[in-house]
Amino acid sequence: MRLVSWNVNGLRAAIRKGIDGFIEEFQADVTMLQETRTLEEQLPSNWSWPSGWNVTLHPAEKKGYSGVLTATLGPHEVITLGHGGSTDPNDLEGRVLVTEVGGVVCINTYLPSGSNKEERQVFKESWMEEWREFIRPYLDDKRPVVVCGDLNIAHTEDDIWNPKGNAKNSGFLPHERAWFTDLLNEGWVDAFRHATGEGVKTYSWWSNRGQARAKDRGWRIDYFLLNSVAMEAMKSCTIVRKGGLEVSDHAPLVLDLDL
Repeated sequence: MRLVSWNVNGLRAAIRKGIDGFIEEFQADVTMLQETRTLEEQLPSNWSWPSGWNVTLHPAEKKGYSGVLTATLGPHEVITLGHGGSTDPNDLEGRVLVTEVGGVVCINTYLPSGSNKEERQVFKESWMEEWREFIRPYLDDKRPVVVCGDLNIAHTEDDIWNPKGNAKNSGFLPHERAWFTDLLNEGWVDAFRHATGEGVKTYSWWSNRGQARAKDRGWRIDYFLLNSVAMEAMKSCTIVRKGGLEVSDHAPLVLDLDL
């Protein structure tokens, strides 16, 4: 089974930039998108997902904001929307979509950013704790469980081009990184880091400022996290930097499982 996770930085813009070609090229069984920033009725009338795919879009209440989408080649079951915490109990920002396809549980997540205002950092941290509690029971699930998405945190110095210069910035704050370490210590496996090992600097997001992409001054903030059952089935996990950056400021991630 091949799974793709991709923050598309607006699905309507991604469609104009040719995302269809990449959907076909990936030959995925499951495609999970974040930051779709669209309602169903806002999608181009002359565009549709390829034949045979089943799609669930979980948009934010606010137009042009946030949102996640899960598409599967064949049927899937929607298990839940949102993480049920008090920070955003109805998931009005459209950040969590849990589905099951082919016996695999997929937790598509777009974790909030805290970079705009102090109150958003407070929101982010409350959301992080509640989401961590929400996904914890899935660690002991007998099914393969895949958590994926833009988690808006670079975990280690290997995951950011300038760790010292970003030590006081949201997304690389010491307590955010410690939270991520605790998440992994509970049993989740960072699939890409497991596949590549320590010391490899490969990024998944680049700022639009300062020629960050051209100079490869990026952050790795997009992840596949696996429970032990999924980990046993993992074949590979890669960040696809070639081509996909024409569509978004994030690179897509590809996970292959041998089920």
